[in-house]
Amino acid sequence: MTTRSKVFDSGASLRVVGVPMDLGAGRRGVDMGPSAIRIAGVGDALRALGYDVIDDGDVAVPAPETRDPGSTSARYLDPIYHVCDRLRLRVRRGLDQGDVPVVLGGDHSIAIGTVSGASEHFHEKGEQLGLIWVDAHGDMNTPDSSPSGNIHGMPLATLLGIGSRRLVEMGGFSPKIRPEHTCLIGIRDIDQSEREIIRASGVHAYTMRDVDERGIRDIMTEAFGFATDGTAGFHVSFDLDSMDPRDVPGTGTPVKGGLSWREANLLMEMVSDTGAMRSLEVTELNPVLDVRNQSGEIAVDVICSAFGKRIL
Repeated sequence: MTTRSKVFDSGASLRVVGVPMDLGAGRRGVDMGPSAIRIAGVGDALRALGYDVIDDGDVAVPAPETRDPGSTSARYLDPIYHVCDRLRLRVRRGLDQGDVPVVLGGDHSIAIGTVSGASEHFHEKGEQLGLIWVDAHGDMNTPDSSPSGNIHGMPLATLLGIGSRRLVEMGGFSPKIRPEHTCLIGIRDIDQSEREIIRASGVHAYTMRDVDERGIRDIMTEAFGFATDGTAGFHVSFDLDSMDPRDVPGTGTPVKGGLSWREANLLMEMVSDTGAMRSLEVTELNPVLDVRNQSGEIAVDVICSAFGKRIL
């Protein structure tokens, strides 16, 4: 049996938004991620914790076959911009109404829209947003550095104000987050040029070696300090490839040696303990590569842990 700890004030609704996009990825399938997480029972699981859950449906996303990929250095930039801009408006509207956005992806380029919308909500109040980014990859490439041109490898750089000006300036201001408030957790697969961008950016980056040596509890305690120092709270962007492929086989860019099921849930339990999470997204679930929706069920586990699911 599980219980829920108090995370949000009573009356707060969780507003679920799906973004079935794989325009930013190099492999098809993550467009089915939102459906897989819903099929795994995310709505009922959150309601069982006592939340009012509103499923806002999906943001419309065109199929890659119907669009020109455009520049090889930033493939599908135009449709990705429009999808993320629509997502930005939904996330901002949800926060303006007092709801907590829960965004289901889709490839990780959707974070450009999610974080832009959340940041805009607080920017209008003269406040800053912190960021906890959990990922096997740095997502700090730019059109000039990316070896593939896939935009799902660029969203964190974009949000920090680096990269395509069109994406960087979404919502009319940049950067969306400051590096001193940004924590990158669990990285273990970084391109050489991207490594230099990360080092120069000023973000707080924790590799899997750091996790091995220090433990997830110590790292998250430190990261929350950075993400909440002078901010109104933080957004959590959780890429399922941050976890070990033995636990999460259904992701398009698996890298061995990731977070275990227990480490990922402890991370999210600690997120809920802070009471400072303002929005959440889970990305890169690829049901084509999954085994009996195992990864979809784990996505539900980590989402519920972030919203206060407890053993006692």
